[in-house]
Amino acid sequence: MMRVIAGTAKGHHLKAPKGTGTRPATDLVRGAIFSILETTASDWAKVLDLFSGSGALGIEALSRGAGWVDFVEQEPRCCSIIRENLKKTRLTEKSHVYCCSVAKAISFLEEEYSIILMDPPYADSSIGSLVQQLANSKLVGVESIVVVTHSPRLPLEASYAPLQRLKERRHGDSCIALYQKEGKS
Repeated sequence: MMRVIAGTAKGHHLKAPKGTGTRPATDLVRGAIFSILETTASDWAKVLDLFSGSGALGIEALSRGAGWVDFVEQEPRCCSIIRENLKKTRLTEKSHVYCCSVAKAISFLEEEYSIILMDPPYADSSIGSLVQQLANSKLVGVESIVVVTHSPRLPLEASYAPLQRLKERRHGDSCIALYQKEGKS
Protein backbone atom coordinates (compact mmCIF):
# COMPACT_ATOMS: atom_id res chain seq x y z
CA MET A 1 0.00 0.00 0.00
CA MET A 2 1.42 3.37 -1.03
CA ARG A 3 1.19 6.36 1.27
CA VAL A 4 2.17 10.01 1.31
CA ILE A 5 5.52 10.21 3.12
CA ALA A 6 5.63 13.82 4.41
CA GLY A 7 3.84 17.15 4.54
CA THR A 8 0.18 18.11 4.92
CA ALA A 9 -1.15 14.83 3.50
CA LYS A 10 1.37 12.63 5.37
CA GLY A 11 0.09 9.12 6.05
CA HIS A 12 -2.76 9.20 3.52
CA HIS A 13 -2.96 5.91 1.64
CA LEU A 14 -2.97 6.22 -2.15
CA LYS A 15 -4.80 3.94 -4.51
CA ALA A 16 -2.60 2.36 -7.21
CA PRO A 17 -3.84 1.18 -10.61
CA LYS A 18 -3.97 -2.58 -11.05
CA GLY A 19 -3.28 -4.37 -14.32
CA THR A 20 -2.17 -1.30 -16.27
CA GLY A 21 1.54 -2.06 -16.39
CA THR A 22 2.32 0.87 -14.10
CA ARG A 23 5.15 0.56 -11.62
CA PRO A 24 4.61 3.09 -8.82
CA ALA A 25 7.76 4.58 -7.32
CA THR A 26 8.41 2.90 -3.98
CA ASP A 27 8.43 4.88 -0.71
CA LEU A 28 12.24 4.53 -0.72
CA VAL A 29 12.61 6.00 -4.22
CA ARG A 30 10.06 8.78 -3.59
CA GLY A 31 11.80 9.61 -0.33
CA ALA A 32 15.17 9.77 -2.12
CA ILE A 33 13.75 12.00 -4.89
CA PHE A 34 12.34 14.50 -2.41
CA SER A 35 15.42 14.39 -0.21
CA ILE A 36 17.49 15.40 -3.27
CA LEU A 37 14.95 18.06 -4.31
CA GLU A 38 14.87 19.62 -0.84
CA THR A 39 18.59 20.42 -1.17
CA THR A 40 18.52 21.27 -4.90
CA ALA A 41 15.26 23.03 -5.82
CA SER A 42 14.55 26.49 -4.43
CA ASP A 43 11.25 27.01 -6.27
CA TRP A 44 8.29 24.64 -5.80
CA ALA A 45 5.65 26.94 -7.35
CA LYS A 46 4.79 24.86 -10.42
CA VAL A 47 5.47 21.12 -10.79
CA LEU A 48 4.87 18.83 -13.77
CA ASP A 49 4.37 15.10 -13.09
CA LEU A 50 4.86 13.12 -16.34
CA PHE A 51 3.83 9.43 -16.56
CA SER A 52 1.83 10.09 -13.38
CA GLY A 53 0.41 6.58 -12.84
CA SER A 54 -1.26 6.91 -9.42
CA GLY A 55 -0.15 10.52 -9.01
CA ALA A 56 2.04 9.61 -6.01
CA LEU A 57 5.01 11.83 -7.00
CA GLY A 58 2.92 14.92 -7.74
CA ILE A 59 0.78 14.40 -4.64
CA GLU A 60 3.95 14.08 -2.55
CA ALA A 61 5.15 17.40 -4.06
CA LEU A 62 1.83 19.09 -3.21
CA SER A 63 1.90 17.65 0.31
CA ARG A 64 5.40 19.10 0.76
CA GLY A 65 4.37 22.60 -0.32
CA ALA A 66 4.33 22.75 -4.13
CA GLY A 67 1.98 25.50 -5.28
CA TRP A 68 0.51 23.66 -8.28
CA VAL A 69 0.97 20.30 -10.03
CA ASP A 70 -0.03 19.31 -13.55
CA PHE A 71 -0.37 15.53 -13.89
CA VAL A 72 0.08 13.87 -17.31
CA GLU A 73 -1.03 10.27 -17.79
CA GLN A 74 -2.39 8.61 -20.93
CA GLU A 75 -4.20 5.64 -19.33
CA PRO A 76 -7.82 6.71 -18.53
CA ARG A 77 -8.09 4.34 -15.53
CA CYS A 78 -4.97 5.90 -14.04
CA CYS A 79 -6.35 9.41 -14.63
CA SER A 80 -9.44 8.44 -12.59
CA ILE A 81 -7.23 7.07 -9.80
CA ILE A 82 -5.14 10.27 -9.74
CA ARG A 83 -8.36 12.30 -9.35
CA GLU A 84 -9.52 9.95 -6.54
CA ASN A 85 -6.16 10.27 -4.76
CA LEU A 86 -6.23 14.08 -5.10
CA LYS A 87 -9.74 14.17 -3.65
CA LYS A 88 -8.77 11.85 -0.77
CA THR A 89 -5.75 14.06 0.11
CA ARG A 90 -7.78 17.28 -0.39
CA LEU A 91 -5.31 18.59 -2.99
CA THR A 92 -7.64 18.80 -6.03
CA GLU A 93 -7.73 22.63 -6.06
CA LYS A 94 -3.95 22.80 -6.60
CA SER A 95 -3.79 20.54 -9.62
CA HIS A 96 -4.94 19.56 -13.08
CA VAL A 97 -4.93 16.10 -14.68
CA TYR A 98 -4.20 15.85 -18.42
CA CYS A 99 -5.24 12.45 -19.75
CA CYS A 100 -3.00 12.25 -22.83
CA SER A 101 0.44 11.06 -23.91
CA VAL A 102 3.53 12.76 -22.52
CA ALA A 103 4.69 13.70 -26.04
CA LYS A 104 1.34 15.41 -26.72
CA ALA A 105 1.43 17.26 -23.37
CA ILE A 106 4.98 18.50 -24.05
CA SER A 107 3.73 19.87 -27.39
CA PHE A 108 0.74 21.83 -26.01
CA LEU A 109 1.67 22.89 -22.45
CA GLU A 110 2.95 26.47 -22.49
CA GLU A 111 4.24 27.32 -19.03
CA GLU A 112 7.67 26.92 -17.51
CA TYR A 113 7.84 24.55 -14.54
CA SER A 114 10.11 24.79 -11.51
CA ILE A 115 10.26 20.99 -11.08
CA ILE A 116 9.51 18.31 -13.68
CA LEU A 117 9.10 14.75 -12.42
CA MET A 118 9.31 11.99 -15.02
CA ASP A 119 8.71 8.39 -13.91
CA PRO A 120 8.29 6.47 -17.19
CA PRO A 121 7.84 2.73 -17.69
CA TYR A 122 11.30 1.24 -17.19
CA ALA A 123 11.05 -0.91 -20.33
CA ASP A 124 10.33 2.10 -22.58
CA SER A 125 13.46 2.60 -24.69
CA SER A 126 12.15 5.90 -26.15
CA ILE A 127 12.63 7.78 -22.86
CA GLY A 128 15.83 9.46 -24.06
CA SER A 129 14.02 11.00 -27.02
CA LEU A 130 11.23 12.26 -24.72
CA VAL A 131 13.82 13.80 -22.39
CA GLN A 132 15.34 15.49 -25.47
CA GLN A 133 11.89 16.75 -26.59
CA LEU A 134 11.34 18.09 -23.06
CA ALA A 135 14.82 19.71 -23.01
CA ASN A 136 13.99 21.69 -26.14
CA SER A 137 10.50 22.71 -24.98
CA LYS A 138 9.38 25.93 -23.32
CA LEU A 139 8.49 23.91 -20.21
CA VAL A 140 12.12 23.86 -19.02
CA GLY A 141 13.56 27.16 -17.83
CA VAL A 142 17.01 28.10 -16.57
CA GLU A 143 16.00 27.36 -12.96
CA SER A 144 13.97 24.19 -13.71
CA ILE A 145 15.02 20.89 -12.17
CA VAL A 146 14.16 17.79 -14.23
CA VAL A 147 14.04 14.47 -12.34
CA VAL A 148 13.92 11.24 -14.37
CA THR A 149 13.66 7.79 -12.79
CA HIS A 150 14.87 4.91 -14.94
CA SER A 151 16.18 1.38 -14.91
CA PRO A 152 19.94 0.91 -14.51
CA ARG A 153 19.63 -1.41 -17.54
CA LEU A 154 18.52 1.53 -19.72
CA PRO A 155 21.00 4.28 -18.81
CA LEU A 156 20.33 7.89 -19.75
CA GLU A 157 22.79 10.28 -21.38
CA ALA A 158 24.77 12.77 -19.31
CA SER A 159 23.41 15.52 -21.54
CA TYR A 160 20.28 16.20 -23.56
CA ALA A 161 21.33 19.63 -24.77
CA PRO A 162 20.70 22.08 -23.26
CA LEU A 163 20.06 19.85 -20.20
CA GLN A 164 23.06 18.56 -18.25
CA ARG A 165 22.89 15.83 -15.63
CA LEU A 166 23.66 17.26 -12.17
CA LYS A 167 23.64 13.96 -10.31
CA GLU A 168 22.44 10.40 -10.48
CA ARG A 169 21.65 8.08 -7.58
CA ARG A 170 20.80 4.38 -7.61
CA HIS A 171 18.30 2.85 -5.19
CA GLY A 172 17.80 -0.87 -5.82
CA ASP A 173 16.36 -1.34 -9.30
CA SER A 174 15.81 2.41 -9.79
CA CYS A 175 18.09 5.23 -10.85
CA ILE A 176 17.23 8.87 -10.16
CA ALA A 177 18.80 11.37 -12.58
CA LEU A 178 18.63 15.16 -12.02
CA TYR A 179 19.04 17.53 -14.94
CA GLN A 180 19.24 21.29 -15.28
CA LYS A 181 20.03 23.63 -18.17
CA GLU A 182 23.72 24.18 -18.95
CA GLY A 183 25.31 27.26 -17.44
CA LYS A 184 23.29 26.97 -14.23
CA SER A 185 25.32 25.94 -11.21
